[in-house]
Amino acid sequence: MGESRSSTEGRPLQGQRESLPSSQDGRRVVPQGMLLETKQCSERDCPPDACRVPEVPRMVYPKAQLLQPARADVLVMTPWFAPVIWDGVFDSAILDAQFENTTVGLTIFAIKNEVGGELDGPQAVTLSRMVYPQPKVLTPSRKDVLVLTPWLAPIVWEGTFNIDILNEQFRLWNTTIRLTVFAIKKYVAFLELFLQTAEKHFMVGHRVTCYVFTDRPGDVPRVPLGEGRQVGVLEVRSYSRRQDVSVHRVEMIRNFSRRRFLHEVDSPVCADVDVRFRDHVGVEILSPLFGTLHPGFYGAAREAFTYERRPQSQAHVPRDEVDFYYAGGFFGGSVAEALRLTSACHQATVVDRAHGIEAVWHDESHLNRYLLDHKPTKVLSPEYLWDEQLLGWPAVMKKLRYVTVPKSHRGIRD
Repeated sequence: MGESRSSTEGRPLQGQRESLPSSQDGRRVVPQGMLLETKQCSERDCPPDACRVPEVPRMVYPKAQLLQPARADVLVMTPWFAPVIWDGVFDSAILDAQFENTTVGLTIFAIKNEVGGELDGPQAVTLSRMVYPQPKVLTPSRKDVLVLTPWLAPIVWEGTFNIDILNEQFRLWNTTIRLTVFAIKKYVAFLELFLQTAEKHFMVGHRVTCYVFTDRPGDVPRVPLGEGRQVGVLEVRSYSRRQDVSVHRVEMIRNFSRRRFLHEVDSPVCADVDVRFRDHVGVEILSPLFGTLHPGFYGAAREAFTYERRPQSQAHVPRDEVDFYYAGGFFGGSVAEALRLTSACHQATVVDRAHGIEAVWHDESHLNRYLLDHKPTKVLSPEYLWDEQLLGWPAVMKKLRYVTVPKSHRGIRD
């Protein structure tokens, strides 16, 4: 979401652009509502969602150790990301909090004779017949890392999933993926490599529209695209400070989500532009709400996490209230959940600014507060956002899928 550390009707296609209104003096401006509207996402804005991510109360519990599997003797997650429930793989306190307002129905059958007839009801998705290796219940997919959070969300590493099964599921669901990227000011220089590598590695075989938010639409490169893949250019204003770009990014995503994306896509993915796709990034990442572990903190103690620590900020996270530290450079989910997330983060920044506060890592700080309160339904390992120049290539990383591009921070930010 911000700059990380370390049918076609109504849709702008590559070579077209959507411009924002002009002021009386002819300058491009963002509509007033985009900057000043501060209401939270309502149920009208966020349509009913059976997979809505619940908010959990603030609580203290042991931090999950990413490099220490909860169970190294059994399989705890199937190749299609269904948790295999064993003692020791979940935290009942977190799950109880998530399902606090849920009504559970227990159905008991006590039938002496067979009853004829069929029952109407929702039909399960039927996969094509496939041949693949049998999962071994007593053989973990990975023995060196945590593959399931205490709230039973998959942590995605190489070796934990079968992409053929997942691809078949998503093709049957007829999903369209939206890839959102911001290229403001000099960051437009990274667009060509980003788009080229996305075409090669991102969601290959699936329908993808990449929306480029930029203040320099004339500088957006034309990249050859495959069938079912498009680039839309959305012109937005620039800001003098890079921090302001970061702060207003969630606001712009929220507003365009309300105007367009609710009707055009199923699965939005928000990414940084100064990064390139290096290996396969596919439907294994998709979920109602996903975040990516920050490469600089995946093995660190909670005390080292650079959360916003000032209680006056809406992004404040106490030192004993910790899950993981998520990167702002790669996140997403369903359209409804992405709208809730961006609305909440925007509202939080508005409150902070009214009190003269700017969170330490801007939108990333607010993202971490939100994902602590609304546990992601899938967590991506640092394979999905890595800085090889600073961190090398440790053995635990079987693949580096999405990596930062070497650059001069001072030169690109000036």
